[in-house]
Amino acid sequence: MNKPVLVVGAGMAGLSCAVHLQRAGIPSRVFEASDDVGGRVRTDCVNGFLLDRGFQVYLDAYPETGKLLDLESLDLRGFAPGALVYKEGNLYRLMDVFRRPNSAIASLRAPIGSFADKLRVGRMRSRLLRSSLAEIASRPDQSTEDYLASKGFSGQMIDSFFRSFYGGIFLERELRTSSRMFEFTFKMFGQGSATIPARGMGQIPKQLASQLPGGTVSLNTSVAEVSERRVTLETGEQIDASVVVLATDSSQIGKLLPISIHPEPRWRSVTNVYFSAKQSPTREAIICLNGSGEGRVNNVCTLTDAAQDYSPDGRALLSVSVLGLPKEENLPERIQEELVGWFGTAVNDWTHLRTDVIPRALPEQLPGVERNGFQVERGVYVCGDHTLSASIEGAVISGKLVAEEIAKNDHGK
Repeated sequence: MNKPVLVVGAGMAGLSCAVHLQRAGIPSRVFEASDDVGGRVRTDCVNGFLLDRGFQVYLDAYPETGKLLDLESLDLRGFAPGALVYKEGNLYRLMDVFRRPNSAIASLRAPIGSFADKLRVGRMRSRLLRSSLAEIASRPDQSTEDYLASKGFSGQMIDSFFRSFYGGIFLERELRTSSRMFEFTFKMFGQGSATIPARGMGQIPKQLASQLPGGTVSLNTSVAEVSERRVTLETGEQIDASVVVLATDSSQIGKLLPISIHPEPRWRSVTNVYFSAKQSPTREAIICLNGSGEGRVNNVCTLTDAAQDYSPDGRALLSVSVLGLPKEENLPERIQEELVGWFGTAVNDWTHLRTDVIPRALPEQLPGVERNGFQVERGVYVCGDHTLSASIEGAVISGKLVAEEIAKNDHGK
């Protein structure tokens, strides 16, 4: 019997690779250093609440990820197609009027950009919905800020809407991220909905792992070094492979591949603060954005308005995202003081549950860098969202591409 493919890392890319190998009849083993699968897509239970590690959503229009998952059993719960934008002391409704025509008047009246800006959003939506993903990937690349300016959007629209909305996606308000990534995500939002599984984002990688034969994934198993045909564990044990796939967080690549010249990308960081409350401040499944240009908070979401199972007893669960890694003490209290202006004094009664400080939340994706979905370094396949697009879909496609390349080269058969 030939040796199995050894996959290092049980995040979305590693699991995708293993599942596609399994479907191709190629055996694999997956080594994961932590105590569960998912990588950055994890959910913890804290005092009965389901807390994702940072605010995350699953875009149900993702084509390749959707093929791997049983979306019905995930019981996806969607958010409204739009946002409430905080500006000048008020929350204004700005919706996708193609799907929420009843919100057209409120959206047009909202002081978030001009009437012409809102027409431009509609034209951009129509154009991107007609564009294939291949067309988007081949277009000239520039920063998202330059792209929006080139489309005629006013500075006010960019500052009060796009910086906060895409701040929550790209984890940066400067809009330096590749315009290809912007067009891809904008198309996905236009085609489908931002959702969360009823029992937490961690159910997505768990479902992938459940498709693998028992014993394929080894948790709490740290790898010390990899080479073209061997994995060395921290215990010193050496395991031979037909081929090795490195699907770890990109920061680990240089540590595991000796003399690797793989450059670690810069990271986007986020601090996520969870609160419980007697009731939701919005009472609808919608994301609230900071369009004021001031304060710490970028976005707020009451997760239980979409998925009540995130709470053990009917209390509301709120997720608050602060971009970067603020050092100030008593951050939860400072956030509550700030959000009184958004939601009123009931915010003072919120209970802090947990703060997640995530220095490596998302690999930076600047324009002008070609990403082919995977790399081969010293005979080792390297995959992950950093090799394609910083998203669940990017990670899944990257893993798939590596599995296809391995099958094409008859490894493991």
